[in-house]
Amino acid sequence: MRILMMGTGGFAVPTFRDLVASAHEVPAVVTRPTRPASGKKAPPPNPMLEAAQELGIAVEAPESINSEEGLGIVAKYHPDLLVVCDYGQILSSACLSIPKLGGINLHGSLLPKYRGAAPVQWAVYNGDAETGSTVIHMTPKLDGGPILAKFVTPIDPDENALELEQRLAQQGVAAVQEAIAILESWDGQAVIGQPQDAAQVTKAPRLKKQDGLIDWQRSGRQIYDQLRAFTPWPGVFTNWQRSPGKELRLIVAEAQPSDSSTGAAPAGSVVAADANGMLVACGSGSLRITKLQPAGKRVLAVEEFLRGYPIQPGDQLA
Repeated sequence: MRILMMGTGGFAVPTFRDLVASAHEVPAVVTRPTRPASGKKAPPPNPMLEAAQELGIAVEAPESINSEEGLGIVAKYHPDLLVVCDYGQILSSACLSIPKLGGINLHGSLLPKYRGAAPVQWAVYNGDAETGSTVIHMTPKLDGGPILAKFVTPIDPDENALELEQRLAQQGVAAVQEAIAILESWDGQAVIGQPQDAAQVTKAPRLKKQDGLIDWQRSGRQIYDQLRAFTPWPGVFTNWQRSPGKELRLIVAEAQPSDSSTGAAPAGSVVAADANGMLVACGSGSLRITKLQPAGKRVLAVEEFLRGYPIQPGDQLA
């Protein structure tokens, strides 16, 4: 089968490498165009571009895959199938109609749960016990096509989103293989795949910076799940009134939920701050912070942090 791969992020790389090593033909990769560096910031990484260059596969990077240019790029490779993963653009009906078998998409959740750009992070944030990889036969509706393959995996209670995403990317290789095997025997006419249950759809929107702000009314476990989900970006942070009129943003770099008693301390109040960490009361339970990063500074163990930033029991975080 002649397969045109579309992807940008690292989630797509294991599937791409597997396809290149398989009996299928992969003439090119379509990826998002590289943006120029902004000020002191380097251009964002493109793991798929790097993998394609390493493997000697042609790279195409149209501004819009649905433009005349983009559609022309797809057509010139005469693909039987599009394999899309972590690409960053929604494909139009016109694009999906070019290959005789259409397109499949590998998604990092158990669809129809967590449709959208950040399924892994929101599964961790919500404290889910399991998630998985789903391959759908694509339609123009975002993550809405019929399901061809679905693999389930448990989420370890201490696993962070980066670790989970790497596992799901590897798991997705087999899911894509299974979906391709189904399509190889498809006549192009029969109904294929399992329709998604619209009543079970939940969303996984793209992350925003403000998603990292801690709401201390939540439980210690929920805030820990937020840390697992949103590190390294957008990060998890709170604010400390260092002195009247002077607020300091504190990024939580390491913490654990705690069963230590906080008495009647209100949510967000510092109960203890010493070499063992900073214990903060939550809406339920507490959170023991062991590493902090003051805004614009390096990450510090709490013991070192306290030498320069004397937070006291009773101080309020907001």
